[in-house]
Amino acid sequence: MGPSREVKIRRAEHADIEAMSVLLQELFRIEADFEGDPERQRQGLQRLLDGCGKHRTALVAVGDGRVIGMATVQLVISTAEGAPSAWVEDVVVDDAWSGQGIGSRLMAEAAAWAAKAGATRLQLLADRDNQPALSFYRRQGWRQTRLICLRKESEF
Repeated sequence: MGPSREVKIRRAEHADIEAMSVLLQELFRIEADFEGDPERQRQGLQRLLDGCGKHRTALVAVGDGRVIGMATVQLVISTAEGAPSAWVEDVVVDDAWSGQGIGSRLMAEAAAWAAKAGATRLQLLADRDNQPALSFYRRQGWRQTRLICLRKESEF
């Protein structure tokens, strides 16, 4: 448990990129499909934070003056919905702060941002072997679909 229970959720800033990159290294250690690469994660975070924020956002949880959790959200157009759909990614909370509702607060803020942006559905991918994450998402009201994720590296 962290030394203080006071945690603020806010939009990420460029000054948060290094701390967010550290959190992503923790996340990618348990995801079989991805490898941590701090430079690539910093580049991705930079791209997420650049621009107007109309189609994407990054949220951070701040406790004791440092970033202790994060989540990102990006919009895509769903032809099934006829409206934007929001992809939630990079949901991670520092182990020392786990179990204090911070992940739930990040998810609630992500959902609120998506709703304000016009999204009619949230979706995410989770590592099938990450039982703590899957249990967390189920408790948040997420349900598994019959769809599977396929991936192909770019060939250009």
